[in-house]
Amino acid sequence: MNALEVDGLSVSFTQYTGGLKQRTVRVIHDLHLTIQAGEIVAVVGSSGSGKSLLAHAVLGILPSNAVMTGSIRYNGEELTAERAAAWRGRDIALVPQSVTFLDPLMRVGAQVRSSVREGDAAAKQRAAFERFRLAPDTERKYPFELSGGMARRVLVSTATVGGARLIIADEPTPGLDPAVVQEALDGLRELADGGCAVMLITHDIESALAVADKVAVFYAGTTVEVAQAGDFAGSGSSLRHPYSRALWRALPQNDFAPIQGFQPHPDALPPGCLFAPRCANATDGCGAAMPAMQELRGGRVRCIHAT
Repeated sequence: MNALEVDGLSVSFTQYTGGLKQRTVRVIHDLHLTIQAGEIVAVVGSSGSGKSLLAHAVLGILPSNAVMTGSIRYNGEELTAERAAAWRGRDIALVPQSVTFLDPLMRVGAQVRSSVREGDAAAKQRAAFERFRLAPDTERKYPFELSGGMARRVLVSTATVGGARLIIADEPTPGLDPAVVQEALDGLRELADGGCAVMLITHDIESALAVADKVAVFYAGTTVEVAQAGDFAGSGSSLRHPYSRALWRALPQNDFAPIQGFQPHPDALPPGCLFAPRCANATDGCGAAMPAMQELRGGRVRCIHAT
């Protein structure tokens, strides 16, 4: 069963341009994503592609000037604003990007216990610390006494002690050395293996592939491909979308080939396929309309030329 289903999601913002004049900018367009229980889906793409905005939509924390259309369902139920507020921090939990989310003046054990809604808070906190290989004396430490890897594991513990079954990890590894990165990602893999659904938002494709089951590639506010993690291999020939292949080939250990051009700004989107102006395979038909998502070779892709 799909724990999270995002179908045709669009998010727009109303902005004042001067005086009482307003404009509406659509930042996410017809976005699709599903995550099953026990699965990690890595969400990748350049800055501004809509990754964190999707997380905010699922958590129900979009700003007041946002207008959302489409559907978000959690365990088969429409995720209304009321349900998002009720489930946030309980059924749906965020592992934030920065360890500064930890209160510097509060011992970390007490911080984790404050997230427990039912049962013995101390017992649940200690069980979580044991699960994520944090020594018993860690609970009495302040955040400044923790290494980067320990702090990440405390954040994961905080997100899980309330019994959350959907975990959203927003860039959990930036600035960490490779060993600590692997440690943090292993914690997410353990959660998925225990039945949680995990959305891993990241720029680090290479590290994400070590734990992810699937990869969703975002571009300019929409999903262009959803692929099995194993499709990111070799020359990228198993990938379906030219942007996914370009991302893969741009990595230093691959061809280190830059992508020409730049991702369009939300208020200056091209007609049709959003990647067409940068795509070597683009034809006149690419500008007619945004391609629909289609099933192809065990994945999904938004490209009329995909084979």
